[in-house]
Amino acid sequence: MTWSIPRTTTGAERHLLESTLDRNRSELINTVRGLSEAEARRRLVASPTTPIGLLKHAAVAERIWFQHVLGGLPKSECDGGTTPRDPSFRVADDETVPDVIAEFERASERSREIAAGFGLDDTTTHPDLGEVNLRFIYLLLAEDFARHAGHGDILREQIEHPTTGLG
Repeated sequence: MTWSIPRTTTGAERHLLESTLDRNRSELINTVRGLSEAEARRRLVASPTTPIGLLKHAAVAERIWFQHVLGGLPKSECDGGTTPRDPSFRVADDETVPDVIAEFERASERSREIAAGFGLDDTTTHPDLGEVNLRFIYLLLAEDFARHAGHGDILREQIEHPTTGLG
């Protein structure tokens, strides 16, 4: 298997958590990179999930967890703005694949900057979950992005290798 970024297998806990999250961010981006606009917006499942929509959702998750929950910014002041019922899988007609990749990369960079000011055990309050720490946020988003990269891999496979039947 070839990794898109160096695979970190040793080091301090924070370094491993950050490296794992960065690897999953990269893998999620790779599920849309190189797709045409039409392919990236193609809906192949009953939900509104599309390859580009997965990346848009991840950018919203970055803003909510790092800017709002950890950094304490009101949702309306987060980069790109979010609302309580943010349609995070929805991509505007005028947004392109490179635009959404850049949005996710900006949100990820901002997350890194905010997280740098906190220790793994520093806590904040999530409105539904209660007290959470930075370690939990890293683990939650690493898991979320890995799951969505898997979804993106499957969608991409359906786009690039459509079949008429499995038999």
